[in-house]
Amino acid sequence: MGKFVIKTTATGFKFDLKAGNGQVILTSEVYTTKAACENGVESVKKNASDDAKYERKESSNGKPMFNLKAGNGQIIGTSELYESEAARDNGVESVKKNVPDAEIVEE
Repeated sequence: MGKFVIKTTATGFKFDLKAGNGQVILTSEVYTTKAACENGVESVKKNASDDAKYERKESSNGKPMFNLKAGNGQIIGTSELYESEAARDNGVESVKKNVPDAEIVEE
């Protein structure tokens, strides 16, 4: 089962969505407040099942990656860089699979 891990940073709060194996599959921006970070988690939960909300693209160095966007088009999570488009697409499916039952923990 996946989990959202909320962390304090030097400038605020961010979350990582981790798969059951502990691998980070989605990372948020840094939010100024914990409440805003928690709202980001809720937005991921709301949007993760909608394939149209995933922006599949390449990073500046040509590696496949994706962003998950909210209904307003704002990026709510960014993936790691993948070695292939197939691996990236597996990452998208992993987000969809892990979000529904993911618990929220703080580190």
